[in-house]
Amino acid sequence: MVLHSEWLFTFQVGAECRFDVRGRAPYLFGMAQSSLSKLRLSPTCQVFIFAAALAVGLHAGASAGWAQSAEPSPAPKVLPPGVNGPDSDSPPGDLPKPKAPIAETIPDSAVERAKLLDDLYALLATAEDEQAAEENAQGIMRLWRASGSDTVGLLMDRAAKTFSEKKPEIALKLLDAVVELAPDYAEGWSQRAHVLYAENQIDRAVGDLRRALALDPNHFRALDALGHILQEMGEKKSALQAYRRLLEVHPFATGAKQTVEELEREVAGQGI
Repeated sequence: MVLHSEWLFTFQVGAECRFDVRGRAPYLFGMAQSSLSKLRLSPTCQVFIFAAALAVGLHAGASAGWAQSAEPSPAPKVLPPGVNGPDSDSPPGDLPKPKAPIAETIPDSAVERAKLLDDLYALLATAEDEQAAEENAQGIMRLWRASGSDTVGLLMDRAAKTFSEKKPEIALKLLDAVVELAPDYAEGWSQRAHVLYAENQIDRAVGDLRRALALDPNHFRALDALGHILQEMGEKKSALQAYRRLLEVHPFATGAKQTVEELEREVAGQGI
C-alpha cells in the first residue's frame, strides 16, 4: 500500500486540544497512535484525534487508489430490508428529499431540529396512507443524521462506506468513536447496533438499540431492529411489545402489522 502525497492534518477540540499530524498516509495511523501515548490528553481528546485520523486516512487512501488483497470474509448477518443500518443503498446525507410540508433544509439549531422532528413524528403517526408515511419517514431519517457535529458526520459517512465495502471491523471502530464523542446521539447507537448484529454480537446490539430508544423512543428503525432480534431470540412477548410500539410510531412500517398478528397468535398459544 503506497501513497506518494504528503499530508498535514490538524485536529482541534476546544482551545486545549490540538494535534498536528504530518507525513505520508501509510504512516498516519501509526504516528497518531504513538504520538498520542506521549501526550497528556484527555481520553475524549485522544478518541477524537485517532478517529479523525482514521476517517481522513481512509478518504486519502481511497482517493489515491489503495490496492489490497485479502481473503474473502463470510457474509455478515443482516436485518430485513428497511431495517439495516450503514447501507450503501441509502448513503448518509443523500436520502431522497420528501415533499412538502417537510423542509428541504435541516435547521442549524438543535432546538429547531428537535421541534421539527417532533412535528414529523406526529405527522407520521397520523399518516393517512403509505405514501404520506414514507415522505415523513424520509424526512425523519434525514434529521436523524444531523448530529450537529461535522466530525461525527464524517465518521458516520466513513462507517457507512466501509460497512458497504464489507469492512465491518473498521466501521465498528468508527462508530465506537461516534458514541464516545456523542453519547446523546441516538442514531450513532442505532447504527453501531446494526454493525454489531452483522458481527454476531447480539447482546451488545440489543444493548445499543435500547440505548438509542432511551434517547429517542420514536426511533422506528431501532424499534424494528429490536423486535426482529428479540423474535429471533425467542423472546416473543418482548418482540410483540416492540412491534406494537413500532406501529404506534409508524403505522405503515413494512411487514409490521403481519408480524404483530403472527406474534399475537404465538403468544396467545403460549398462554399469557
